[in-house]
Amino acid sequence: MSAEPETTPAERPAILVVEDDDGYRALLIEELEDAGYRLTGVADAAAARAELASRSAALVLSDLRLPGEDGLALLEATRALTPRPGFIMLTGFGTIRQAVAALKAGADDFLTKPIDLEHLRLAVARVLETRQLQAEVARYREVLAGGQFHGMLGKSPAMRALYDLIRRIAPSDSSVLITGESGTGKELVARALHAESARAAAPFVAVNCAGIPEALLESELLGHAAGAFSGARGARKGLFVEADGGTLFLDEIAEMPPAMQTRLLRLLQDGRVRPVGANTEIGTDVRIVAATHRELGERIAEGHFREDLYYRLETFRIHVPSLRERGEDIAALLQHFLLAQTAAREGHVRRFAPAAWRALLSYPYPGNVRELASLVERAATLAPTPEIGLDDLPERVRAEADAHPRSGALAAPPLPGSDEDWETLAAVEARYIRSVLEWTEGNKQRAAKILGIGRKTLYRKLEEQGRHDT
Repeated sequence: MSAEPETTPAERPAILVVEDDDGYRALLIEELEDAGYRLTGVADAAAARAELASRSAALVLSDLRLPGEDGLALLEATRALTPRPGFIMLTGFGTIRQAVAALKAGADDFLTKPIDLEHLRLAVARVLETRQLQAEVARYREVLAGGQFHGMLGKSPAMRALYDLIRRIAPSDSSVLITGESGTGKELVARALHAESARAAAPFVAVNCAGIPEALLESELLGHAAGAFSGARGARKGLFVEADGGTLFLDEIAEMPPAMQTRLLRLLQDGRVRPVGANTEIGTDVRIVAATHRELGERIAEGHFREDLYYRLETFRIHVPSLRERGEDIAALLQHFLLAQTAAREGHVRRFAPAAWRALLSYPYPGNVRELASLVERAATLAPTPEIGLDDLPERVRAEADAHPRSGALAAPPLPGSDEDWETLAAVEARYIRSVLEWTEGNKQRAAKILGIGRKTLYRKLEEQGRHDT
């Protein structure tokens, strides 16, 4: 892999070469400049320290044996820098002991002289790519941390309202009904309610009412006495008892059989459980949190769900927004799941190609967050290179991108009705620059790179816009 020059010289990776042999230093500088990097060369560790104090470097390429301090001492000094540069150690006296010492001290690679120049290019590109990945991972974690709440991710107004509602409802022991489309994260909401409550140290028990056969659901929830039915050789505690003191999450409550609905209503009224086949009841202290993606009003009208149970469950109601209601969170979710896939694959996949990124942002996600996570996992698995391309996405995503080639904050507005309604080119440019800066969270270096201009040009345009706005 060879490095490619960036759009502008100022944004090419900077490399500091520390080599006391003038001729060899010049050779290394010439070779790496030809590869598209910015190079600075010094002869000893003291000069290297001074250079690193005045400007940052993406990579330090240092000889082990130097006048004064050696390369290991310089390597140790670079560990305190922020951002910390990559480090490749060079020596004409390479031994296994020296290599191990350098790598243990934090070097990214160890090359022996005479250096194969192609090998040098490959090592430099690999170290820089690894450092870039580490920086991106750190940045994503920093960005995403501000919008996480008990496993949920999002900074949109809809999600912030959801977090606030959970905090306000959590201290109560009353039942909660969670509604929302499939894949929105209703169980995460239930777990957040539990974690924010005084019951957090007690069990959180989850059961999918649609995933257990009707004949077994009663026994699963209430337990049974020994000999209660064929095969019941011993008594068994039900999930209500297991959740005593904590929270019982009943997912897909709309699919609960009518007979079990009656038992549940009775339990909610008196807080006591009678296991199947038992003669006595057991007192329990359980908070019930139920969830459904179906409209319970329709199930009641159809005669499939008890209206009185509905009102007992709906003491509090929480609606989990779909991705259509929180579209501004999609970018952060894509980065979050890409980060997880990158970590699982030891950095093999780490970025979306622009066309793939636009397609993923424009896709409507009928399966919500669950579908988004699956799409990223699929793409990360199929992508043959470190970049996920449009062809790595499912046909339904590509088809949506073709149908809506421009969407989101930068979509083209409807055509104006008169000459006066048209925006000036300067206004369109200003709006676009503001959108990119918002996307990069004010990072002007990244914004300039996205815009394809130098940072000085970006600063000049921002100054001009500031004068026009005042």
